[in-house]
Amino acid sequence: MSVLVYTENWDGKFKKLSYELVSYASAVAGMIGGSVTALSIGNVQQDELSKLGAYGATSVLNVDGAPEGLDNQVYTSIIAAAMEKTGAKVLVMAQNNTGKAIAPRLSVRLKAGLAAGVTALPESANPLVVLKKVFSGKAFAKVKILSDSAVLTLAQNSFEIAETGGSASVESFDPGVDVAGAKTTIKDVQKQEGKLLLSDAEVVISGGRGMKSSDNWGPIEELAEVLEAATACSRPVSDEGWRPHEEHTGQTGKIIAPNLYFAFGISGAIQHLAGVSSSKCIVAVNTDKDAPIFEAADYGIVGDALKVLPELITEIKAARAQ
Repeated sequence: MSVLVYTENWDGKFKKLSYELVSYASAVAGMIGGSVTALSIGNVQQDELSKLGAYGATSVLNVDGAPEGLDNQVYTSIIAAAMEKTGAKVLVMAQNNTGKAIAPRLSVRLKAGLAAGVTALPESANPLVVLKKVFSGKAFAKVKILSDSAVLTLAQNSFEIAETGGSASVESFDPGVDVAGAKTTIKDVQKQEGKLLLSDAEVVISGGRGMKSSDNWGPIEELAEVLEAATACSRPVSDEGWRPHEEHTGQTGKIIAPNLYFAFGISGAIQHLAGVSSSKCIVAVNTDKDAPIFEAADYGIVGDALKVLPELITEIKAARAQ
């Protein structure tokens, strides 16, 4: 029984997320006794495609000439065709914007059970039982999939990347899908330059209303520069116009899962925690010792963020200079 994993690329390159997905798919295949086929859509060079073999893929299907940008219907048809070609019973995708858009469509098309945002390997293979967060990350649910096929979307940063040292054969794949029928047309592309994207960042420095003013954001940006991190904020900060809306993290903003998340002056309302609870390590600084953020934090400092930040920057710079 094989597993198909859709490996999204960015400008022809794979990121950590892609390797995490392949590693997870490889572990699932080991449980159900099958192999892993990776599917790549778009213009990706042979040497880049071959890298997927090092993380557990035994073969790679490459679909070139796909429509520019994501077209849900076309991509659904391509992935469904790849499932039919490989005979895969499990499809693994990322729980990102792409996965959220396509996975439900594929679930209906393939008559497959869908488990969105899984956070660990299945507890059993027959039937497939997977774990996922529910109630904005406040609880876990075990989802039993009884259908013959399953679609799993993996929460980012929830599975360790594992290199197997293997290799993968690369095959050009024609899904027989009319890409000219794409209904999505890209009229303009504007890319953010010279700044680390929140979705790519391993470390995120975030500020809330406890920063008191947009004029006090200098230390946040300085710490982000020292740690090569991205900057973020809570919703009240973006609503006040202190920071741009693309930095807003939370249930109504961006959902992120960095290795390290700093929360300065953020109380930790459930809506904010829903967007950052998947972070591997949370460090919180707040003057209120009873702030909800401390319940989710791995490390906490009760203090004024404006006083703690300069001292923290000094200590980190001193440590790095050694």
